[in-house]
Amino acid sequence: MMKPYEITNMIIDDDFDTEEYVTVEFNYNHQVYSITFKKADLEIINTWIYKEGSSLPANLSDHLIESIRDEVKKKI
Repeated sequence: MMKPYEITNMIIDDDFDTEEYVTVEFNYNHQVYSITFKKADLEIINTWIYKEGSSLPANLSDHLIESIRDEVKKKI
């Protein structure tokens, strides 16, 4: 099955003394988004959509977020 999104970048921030984070950038519906998760339990910290040089809070479906979370789990 083809995924409706394409992950273009994944950054694992593991240089912090407290929390570690994973930020995933991806293309979905011809738009660029990012989701930041806590690395420990992949709880969502924030979601953004990039439009016209700005980043705005994104409203993504639970299904899409779970699919990306599963992919992140496999990669970290």
